[in-house]
Amino acid sequence: MEFRYLIIQWYERHKRDLPWRHTHDPYRIWVSEIILQQTRVDQGLAYYHRFMEQFPDVETLAKAEEEDVIKVWQGLGYYSRARNMHQSAKTIYQDYQSIFPASYEEIKRLRGIGDYSASAISSIAYGEPRPVIDGNVMRVVARYAGISEAVNSVAGKKMIMEFLLRQIDHDKPGDFNQAVMELGALVCKPKQPLCIQCPVHSGCFAHANGLTAGLPVTIKPRSVTVRFFNYLVISERKEDDWYIWLKKRTGNDIWKNLYDFPLIETERELSVKELENSEDWKLIAGAHHLQVIQVMNNARYLLTHRELRVKFFIIHADDYFHKDFLKIRFSDHHKYPVPRLIENFLKKVDDQPGIFSKFPD
Repeated sequence: MEFRYLIIQWYERHKRDLPWRHTHDPYRIWVSEIILQQTRVDQGLAYYHRFMEQFPDVETLAKAEEEDVIKVWQGLGYYSRARNMHQSAKTIYQDYQSIFPASYEEIKRLRGIGDYSASAISSIAYGEPRPVIDGNVMRVVARYAGISEAVNSVAGKKMIMEFLLRQIDHDKPGDFNQAVMELGALVCKPKQPLCIQCPVHSGCFAHANGLTAGLPVTIKPRSVTVRFFNYLVISERKEDDWYIWLKKRTGNDIWKNLYDFPLIETERELSVKELENSEDWKLIAGAHHLQVIQVMNNARYLLTHRELRVKFFIIHADDYFHKDFLKIRFSDHHKYPVPRLIENFLKKVDDQPGIFSKFPD
């Protein structure tokens, strides 16, 4: 029996019960695919439910404020995914009368949708025989077909696509695509694959030749850039309430349109004295006296090709003002979309309110 039939039979028996598998609604499938691009299913599931509750259809998403979309997305990272989805929803609402495009070519024209997402949506929602290629699929195919080319090279991807085009079930292309991805996620794992549970292990090149540990071959990614972030957490107590200052991130750097604290980025780790003597500190302080209460180090924070090394400088300042910063009640911080590392810091402060004081409350 051929690869396609065995893998679909396995999928029908063993697939995980996930909400986007109970629908052919392209909008819901689209949302799930974008969330899962850089997110594990177990983490993304709660975000999917939250997103669908807030934005149940294209029109609702199109009419939403970007900041509200980002707030719901908060914690997933890769925020350009949310911004692109918001812009694409506006396109569908304005140009397609809120009806989701019905072909691979039209779907691919939407902002933030590449070959993978367009193939997944068109095959699952509309039955278009377009193979999908993600990390799980590349691993399954490379092992089964014995592809020794690097799977993240042009030649390797071409070989994988050629295999999938031969194998895809034209009657059930969506099930076929999901089956290959599911097999990679649950059975054909990167390390210690469960070969005995695999429905196609008898025809698998890697299994027959003892090469499951050596396949797939990948080209090593480029080196990681290290960035040093020094956050100035400026606080003030007034009328029995704490206030802090936030800054909205603009430009084309990471976390666009999210909020964080006034930031001094440096080329190396600095002491308090070195930071206080920097020109950036003087620009932030202006005529105000900024008193460092304590310094909190954050664990290293990894992004794609970046490593952030973060320090939070807890600072007290009376009657502070800066035209580029937003003064808010600390108790209102949950109203503003922030990056995950800032969210984690704020949660820590919620648990330790004395952090802004010289002496704990």
